[in-house]
Amino acid sequence: MNPDISHSERWENDLRERYPEEKTRENPKKREDFRDYEGAKDGVKEFYRLNHRNQTFDFVREKEKEYSTLDRRRMGIWEAMEFLNELVDESDPDTELSQIQHLLQTSAAIRGDGKPDWFILAGLIHDLGKILCLYGEPQWAVVGDTFPVGCAFSDRIVYPEYFEENPDTHHPTYSTRLGVYDEGAGLDRVHLSWGHDEYLYRVVRDYLPEEALYMIRYHSFYPGHREGAYDYLMNDHDREMFGWVRAFNPYDLYSKSDRPPDVQELKPYYMDLIGRYFPEKIDW
Repeated sequence: MNPDISHSERWENDLRERYPEEKTRENPKKREDFRDYEGAKDGVKEFYRLNHRNQTFDFVREKEKEYSTLDRRRMGIWEAMEFLNELVDESDPDTELSQIQHLLQTSAAIRGDGKPDWFILAGLIHDLGKILCLYGEPQWAVVGDTFPVGCAFSDRIVYPEYFEENPDTHHPTYSTRLGVYDEGAGLDRVHLSWGHDEYLYRVVRDYLPEEALYMIRYHSFYPGHREGAYDYLMNDHDREMFGWVRAFNPYDLYSKSDRPPDVQELKPYYMDLIGRYFPEKIDW
């Protein structure tokens, strides 16, 4: 039986509700056209309850150490896309597209706007870290808005009330404004909640330009790039690079469509693009 990623799709639909599209694309799917799940909000809330309760500083450090070895698989980027395609979502009423088709839609929208090739490639691969589900990780440790751990949880994080169940909320250091960090330390020294962003960043950080790496590493950090939280942990370089994260965000949220891209027709273009930046196989 293939792993189910229903919470991933529900999280993404919840994001589109929280951050509705500001500019109209050609033939957009209107917000009201996305069919509601029966009880979807309850599912989203339960997901965030688990996420906020379990994403502690110690848990994140443990996962960073566990996955730093990159010794689970050795495969190419397209092979990883096919591996990700084993994930299924039987709960999403808004699309019947495969995981590969989702990735191709995002990258096609970026390509259509004439962005640089590394920007297109970032769109193609940005969700590949979700293969964590195929390693047996629970969905609350794979998807969801990311946020710093080791310091006080911001009330700008979605469903902040659920952090009451997180033991770090009552920790004498982790519950303070700065926690274990220094003012303006820079996000590279800050531990964010564990998930697909950080994992993929660790896999590809030796191959892509810094702008693309920021997009990949922080695209789920909505408290930071959409809500303006945790600015006191950022440095000026982070603030500059977040311009790229914000430029990427609309493609991540709003490129979803029911029109399936032709995978085989597009594959030669993307194989060439991948080959410009990546060797045939990399460590995962």
